[in-house]
Amino acid sequence: MRVVALSAPDDMDGWRDAARRLIADDVPPDRVVWQVGDTATDLFGGDAAPASTGAPAVLRVSRAFITLAGDAILHRDPERFSLLYHLLWRLRDLPRLMEDQADPLVRRLEGLAKAVRRDIHKMRAFLRFRSLADDEGERFVAWFEPEHHIVRANAAFFVNRFAAMRWSILTPEVSVHWDGTRPSEGPGAARDDAPEGDPTEEVWKTYYASIFNPARVKVKAMLKEMPRKYWKNMPETALVPHLLAGAQARESGMIEQARTGIDDNVQAAWDALRQEAMACTRCHLHRHATQTVFGEGPMTAPMMFVGEQPGDQEDLAGHPFVGPAGQVFDRALAAAGIKRAETYVTNAVKHFKFEPRGRRRIHAKPDAGEIEACRWWIEQEQLLLRPRVTVALGATAARSLFGKVMTIGRERGRAHKLPDGGEAWVTVHPSYLLRLPDEAARETEYARFVDDLRLAHAALT
Repeated sequence: MRVVALSAPDDMDGWRDAARRLIADDVPPDRVVWQVGDTATDLFGGDAAPASTGAPAVLRVSRAFITLAGDAILHRDPERFSLLYHLLWRLRDLPRLMEDQADPLVRRLEGLAKAVRRDIHKMRAFLRFRSLADDEGERFVAWFEPEHHIVRANAAFFVNRFAAMRWSILTPEVSVHWDGTRPSEGPGAARDDAPEGDPTEEVWKTYYASIFNPARVKVKAMLKEMPRKYWKNMPETALVPHLLAGAQARESGMIEQARTGIDDNVQAAWDALRQEAMACTRCHLHRHATQTVFGEGPMTAPMMFVGEQPGDQEDLAGHPFVGPAGQVFDRALAAAGIKRAETYVTNAVKHFKFEPRGRRRIHAKPDAGEIEACRWWIEQEQLLLRPRVTVALGATAARSLFGKVMTIGRERGRAHKLPDGGEAWVTVHPSYLLRLPDEAARETEYARFVDDLRLAHAALT
């Protein structure tokens, strides 16, 4: 009997190396005992046999098997290592076995993998950071209780999403930490080790209560997607019972607001969102900018314009599109028959990015990470206003709205579907017109810009 000891419950590298050597030694699945450390994971044990000294076998497997193994091995099922090796053993003679979804072994492992993927999704959706202070400044701490061994595998997501924050994620088995430069790992923790709340949560509760739509709540579906076990870690869920209890009254109020065109809830939510944005530290740009420059306009605006980022004058004034590009924008809006006072104007990135040159601050283009860090704010603005038409002014704005690189020359002049189902148009940023050296070219491109605005505005009717 061959005993294989893995270093951790999610030791995919160790399992893969051991499986290759076992295949090379022609060891059948029923002659292998898998264990984590000194703890056996199989029902049958045996004395450890000497490990193979030969080279691992070169066994070609499909990408589908690699993906399945990477997910299934994170499950808590104690037989997962043995099941995966058994499937690998069979793949030697049946290389297309992965395509047989009726095979019991394949189906069982697919079930394990599906459960793991769902647990990964729940960690990303339901984990909530709380702010606290330590010797180095502000740190964000979150508590989560995963069903499977997903914490290490999921850490990269949070590193990429919250790269500018110092944070810790505490779980019963293992904790992961990020200091802004490199990740580290620590022992498991207890629920009491995580903070209970912070002032930011009051802002978030106000915002959540304002956007809560009782007419669209399906309680059974909500509980299936968001089980009650996660509620205690999420500040907004404490409001759900109260909001559901008053659903009928709120729904009647929403119908009346729809008739009058007035919605105090949306305004309150926007006020809470703007207040939170003023303290945004999602990326490093807040360290040098004067202030957050949030969107402006009526909550009933049918059109939303999204620019790139605040410029020097916007950064000082705290309002979007008030500098030279803003003046061109205002003139073009008037030429297209659009009243700026009836539109909502914002930027993809809320802080001014610049390069200092003496006393001057020269505009610098936001990079992909900075755009992604600020996408959350744009998404919330769109969720609140639900504009009928959104206009992306420039490539940065288009990337923020669509989540991918867009070529302005190819995409302008026609309607596009946004990921949330809304309609968007793409055109140049007004600052592009200011950079053109030739006066004739400026006049031509300005006319095209006005035409783009007219087309977008016509889409309202």
